[in-house]
Amino acid sequence: MEQVTKLAGQRAVVIFSMSSCCMCHTVTRLFRDLGANPAEVDLDEDPRGKEMEKALARLLGRNPAVPAVFIGGRLVGSTDKVMSLHLSGKLVPLLRNAGAVWV
Repeated sequence: MEQVTKLAGQRAVVIFSMSSCCMCHTVTRLFRDLGANPAEVDLDEDPRGKEMEKALARLLGRNPAVPAVFIGGRLVGSTDKVMSLHLSGKLVPLLRNAGAVWV
């Protein structure tokens, strides 16, 4: 859990993902299209990935635990929560407040 918290606070937007997860790629692409440059942590390529995946599953209350999106060091959620925020017009203000975008 400590590693997840540490990594989540290093950038304005951090996405924990798996390299083969299509929803992870979709969420990452959304943030890039909005002008944010998210940090991606591919759990399947990190030596502590399994440990972080278990911590994220506990935080999210679901498995699979990816994508897990943090904005401004705070857990936002997975794809459904990110898309809900985007469709309601609340995602860009969150990104702006975290310093991820300036528009």
